[in-house]
Amino acid sequence: MKLSKMPKEELEQYSYDELTKMILEESKKPLNTAEIFKTICDLLGYSETEYSDKIGDYYTSLTTDKDFVLLEDGTWDLRDHHPATVSLEDDDETYGEDDLEDIEEAAEEMDEIIADREDDLDDDDDVDMDLDDLEDDDDLTIIDEEELED
Repeated sequence: MKLSKMPKEELEQYSYDELTKMILEESKKPLNTAEIFKTICDLLGYSETEYSDKIGDYYTSLTTDKDFVLLEDGTWDLRDHHPATVSLEDDDETYGEDDLEDIEEAAEEMDEIIADREDDLDDDDDVDMDLDDLEDDDDLTIIDEEELED
């Protein structure tokens, strides 16, 4: 059912994020923040003041929801419509698939070095203390609280 045909009472049960998904699916094209939120406000019968008061929070909710992606032209679309790509860029230098393999190998080597060092720490005999090595407790004395106050 089209959003415009749905009763207001039913629309009010949906969150802004759910309404945004429905709007983007219906439009079949990316839309900017103002267009989407204006549509939501029209559907819910919000005034211009409510639109102005709530658009900042709405934008924040879009940026934190993983279902939406902000495109380079400033429009929003559903993440499902855009395949995930990996781009490693540094100082205008783009790294290819071979470079990515080198980075992964370096990360694995670093993990091995860290694991070896952790093993060395675990095996360190100087750190371990055996209770049998402690002196007898014959020299220990119990002190009353009153003696501590003096």
